[in-house]
Amino acid sequence: MKQSSLIIGRQPLIEAIRAGRAVDKILFGRNTSGESIGEIRQLAKAHAIPIQMVPPEKLNSLTRANHQGVLAFAGLVQYLDLQEVIDHVVSMGQTPLFVMLDGVTDVRNIGAIARSALCCGAQALIIPDKGVGALNEEAMKSSAGALERINICRVNSLLKAVDSLHLNGIKVFTSEMNAKKKVFELSFTEPCCIVMGSEDKGVQSYIRKAADEHFSIPMAGDFDSLNVSVAAGIILYEALKHRLG
Repeated sequence: MKQSSLIIGRQPLIEAIRAGRAVDKILFGRNTSGESIGEIRQLAKAHAIPIQMVPPEKLNSLTRANHQGVLAFAGLVQYLDLQEVIDHVVSMGQTPLFVMLDGVTDVRNIGAIARSALCCGAQALIIPDKGVGALNEEAMKSSAGALERINICRVNSLLKAVDSLHLNGIKVFTSEMNAKKKVFELSFTEPCCIVMGSEDKGVQSYIRKAADEHFSIPMAGDFDSLNVSVAAGIILYEALKHRLG
């Protein structure tokens, strides 16, 4: 298993990002300034890397090296550009089947979803740069290696990602408990992206409004709560059945 590591200092971080190294998060000490800070901010924006402002004591607790007010956590996975992944999948003659995570914070669930996605033929996992669990060692373990094999696209706006999907002819389906259409009534043979929301709040309203279809998983009896990773597994297996059939 690859281990996460720190990138310490301004120039090492700039060089790491330019070299295409995966970076999960950047920490700036409060009141940190300078020309290189502006460059780091621009690079972070271009690569959808979240920045967090922290007290200097936080940085000092993580390393004794001269950090210059800047630390970053190197990622365990390589994040890819959504459009490039779409182009690659289409060029391979495959029909896009993507999964988007909206507010899923439990890293074990993320790992399990990635595992089901890979097993059921999904080519990519789309996650926001904020509001989702970190793809750390626990997530990697839960995925049984799937997070290292599936394409992972980190975006700074899920709504913009939906727009990109639509521009490429990919429909967006949201899983909702009260939707009238059932999961088996969808057409998963067409290019599509399945959006999974958090267990407590579900898919955010602006994503729901932008979606093409809303569906639910039928339940026996009146107990209507599924773990998000279990729900994703059911939906993805239904998609696999459609595509094999």
